[in-house]
Amino acid sequence: MSLRFYLQGNQRRIFEEETEMTHYDVAIIGAGPAGMTAAIYAARANLHVLMLDKLAPGGQIINTYEIQNYTGMGTIQGADLAIMMFEHTQELGVEFDYCTVTEIQTEEELKKLICQEGCVYYAKSVIIATGTKPRMLGIPGELDFAGSKISWCAICDGAHYRDKEVIVIGGGNSAVEEAIFLAGLAKKVTIVTLLNLTADPLACDKLRQLPNVEVFEYYDIKNFFNPGGGLGLNAVSTKTGESITVLADGAFEYIGLQPTTESFKNLGILNSQGYIETDASMTTQAKGVFGAGDVICKNLRQVITACNDGAIAAQSAAKYLETIK
Repeated sequence: MSLRFYLQGNQRRIFEEETEMTHYDVAIIGAGPAGMTAAIYAARANLHVLMLDKLAPGGQIINTYEIQNYTGMGTIQGADLAIMMFEHTQELGVEFDYCTVTEIQTEEELKKLICQEGCVYYAKSVIIATGTKPRMLGIPGELDFAGSKISWCAICDGAHYRDKEVIVIGGGNSAVEEAIFLAGLAKKVTIVTLLNLTADPLACDKLRQLPNVEVFEYYDIKNFFNPGGGLGLNAVSTKTGESITVLADGAFEYIGLQPTTESFKNLGILNSQGYIETDASMTTQAKGVFGAGDVICKNLRQVITACNDGAIAAQSAAKYLETIK
């Protein structure tokens, strides 16, 4: 049912333009690996599927230079894998729209998805696969440089620092992998991390062998500042109390992620950290609402585990729909 509103003074008149409202069997919020896999499995189960995302399909893998642990792919660029996944959904006729869902309302057995762009969709079931977003340090000077000297995407902004010096903040898989990528462009890469390097050992070994990489482990960053056109940071060793100052042309932060779930607080399905709580079947406490991918409570957040979640969520949604026919 699409409605057009006409305002005449203080009176609102609603005219119904269509007699039937489109009901999707399942609406998938998020078009990363979890969402796209869910869409593929739902479409193959003969469900009427809608997939929504505010950005280009692919989620975080769009910004990943190389993926080397997705079974059967060997080494592949993240953007290439994202395109292949999306094309698979389109081969199966999955409907896709660029929309930002701001709220899910339950209307008996229907879910009403309200979008920031003004559109509204209805579905019998919903799979939330909105993923995560980068966490920030929250220290003085950070916001002054965010989006200019400080970035969260080496693939997007690394080319700006060809033959220059950059700082990579963090020691996990994302930090180490992106540092290796940046080392191929920049004159020098300096890694500053609060703990030690916790990424895959092979990746850490590769990083440490690069001649233009320097690593500072167990350093707490206190602030960013502008040393005359570049970027600098001050940090203190958590072991010795030693203070260091690192100067560069820019910095990339990879200190963890936070779930993109602000729009779903009303459903009562989030834990204290904002992640969606599900059982092994990706079912939440909200009837007909499922979670999948990095946005749920889990120990390992990888492309392959996100796809696993999406497949399970789609199957669970299909079984749920059988109960409400």
